[in-house]
Amino acid sequence: MEADIKWLDEAGVFRVGKLPAHSDHLCFLNEGEAAGGNSSFAESLNGIWQFCYSKAPKMRPADFYREDFDAEGFGTISVPSHIELEGYDHVHYMNKMYPWESLSFRRPPDVMEELPKGCGSFAEADYNPVGSYRKIFDLPKRMQGNRIILRFDGAEQAIFVWLNGKFIGYSEDTYTPAEFDITPYIRDRKNLLCVETYKWSTAAYVEDQDYFRFFGIFRNVWLIAKPRVHVEDMDVRPTLSRDGDYGTVRIGLKITGEWDGAWARICLKDPENRTVEETVRSLSPKTEIVFEKVSEIRPWTHFTPVLYKLQVQVTDAEGKVVEFAVSPVGFRRLELLEKKVLLNGQRLRICGVNRHEWNGRTGRCISREDMRRDMGVLKRNHMNAVRTSHYPNQTEWYSLCDENGIYVMAEANLESHGSWQKLGETEPSWNVPGCSSVWERVVLDRASNNYELLKNHPSILFWSLGNEAYAGTALAAMNQYYKEKNDGRLTHYEGVTRNRTYETKISDLESRMYASPKDIAAYLEENPAKPFILCEYLYGIGNSGGGMKEYMELFDRFDAFVGGFIWSFMDKALIVKDNAQGKEIIRCGGDFDDRPSDYSYCADGILFADGTEKPTMQEVRYFYEKYEA
Repeated sequence: MEADIKWLDEAGVFRVGKLPAHSDHLCFLNEGEAAGGNSSFAESLNGIWQFCYSKAPKMRPADFYREDFDAEGFGTISVPSHIELEGYDHVHYMNKMYPWESLSFRRPPDVMEELPKGCGSFAEADYNPVGSYRKIFDLPKRMQGNRIILRFDGAEQAIFVWLNGKFIGYSEDTYTPAEFDITPYIRDRKNLLCVETYKWSTAAYVEDQDYFRFFGIFRNVWLIAKPRVHVEDMDVRPTLSRDGDYGTVRIGLKITGEWDGAWARICLKDPENRTVEETVRSLSPKTEIVFEKVSEIRPWTHFTPVLYKLQVQVTDAEGKVVEFAVSPVGFRRLELLEKKVLLNGQRLRICGVNRHEWNGRTGRCISREDMRRDMGVLKRNHMNAVRTSHYPNQTEWYSLCDENGIYVMAEANLESHGSWQKLGETEPSWNVPGCSSVWERVVLDRASNNYELLKNHPSILFWSLGNEAYAGTALAAMNQYYKEKNDGRLTHYEGVTRNRTYETKISDLESRMYASPKDIAAYLEENPAKPFILCEYLYGIGNSGGGMKEYMELFDRFDAFVGGFIWSFMDKALIVKDNAQGKEIIRCGGDFDDRPSDYSYCADGILFADGTEKPTMQEVRYFYEKYEA
């Protein structure tokens, strides 16, 4: 198949040649390598790449992927990074509207019966920036002879990929990994990897989050070697008995490669690395194991984030250990009982915050150190929960939450605010995904990417369908998808409160934004059908944050009050050098001559963009310590 730029305008084309999503378990060569934490199966392609910026598709170097292409005129760029923060294009902040509003007229396909004339095209637009990346690399000797996978942890917003002149694939869904099997095309030396990234595609209609609108390869890029026999996917389901005396672990393994005659030693170890359960099994493409009634279990909670380890040592038919796969295991029991949310039989109280991935200098391209800094802020201020607003985060963040006992509302990559709210009014005449069968496939793919990647993290208590996308049959299908997984977690979606037609089909919780304590009490006093959670409250813009006492006292009055997530964690502002003053300053939307813009609404955190705590954090720390559970 050849690449087709028309895919940018076709909602139903969102993955071509892309491998199915799978769990984020770690794979090593052997147990010793696992103990060190560095896998010989992985090779980073981060670094300096050749780069060309084009303002529009028709201006791009269309043949740049050819091996005989003369790239002498290309510049360079760091990978990962945002293209705008590397000196190309322009910085643009938007909240509710689409970034082209007032500049171009566009409507999403497959929603209206007939698109108006001049509805706009992303492939033919006069402004739709393109980043053309080239990277020459050798395949490490240790990886030669294996199946080789190319993995992008995050690339925005639509990407085309070629290797050695051959088209490999196409991907949307910015915030979950895109993996491609490049085994047939890779060679040992001087491979040419080429990637086109587009700022906008039809994916823009469902990626209308409140943030600076960047594009490019902004997360890590990897080569992944898969041995002769490989644990492709782990589905690990630990459960805790009602009395807490024992646990059960059900394990589903998907095995690829030369599995005939291969076998594995499957071992469950406690936090002290002592073997709790162990079995040896011959392998098949679908291998299932159950450890029944594991005794003396220590439950996973916020205050006691006890993690066990599942280890799978794979031996091929010739008796050689070829892989050592590892996944965390946390024993907990989540229940919705009599309109109360219970964790391990105790009432769950969410003292949470909405967190965008953010660094004031590098945007959403964040490091391990940034994540650890954020975790430190959560812990010392008694925040026990995070909503990943409004997209899947880097997988390491969920691992940190596992280790630190932070409850997670794991949000799928979906927001279509500008398609149903215009000038502050609800007007869903061309809402996406709405009730479109085409857009339903788009958002189900995003739900699947979110679930399959993250399903083994004990910190995740809620699957969130997305944010501010109104409601329709497509959202109901997402909710049903998660329910059919039957993994014991609850589903969440706030937008159903704007279209009550679907409230029995979407979300286990009554979720609202910025409801007053009085309104919440009125709901809870009327024998409600669902427990109540604030997915956003205590908006952090300007000198705000007052009135927290009235919200927290709802915990004392109503068992069905689950708590909430403050909006938001950190200002999504940028730290830049001001040439006039010769020093660094913090800039918001509108400060970059970006129009249209929502200006200072990006500065809505309880931390400044440099990580300094705002005065309101004192209030947060006081009340969250009081009610933390």
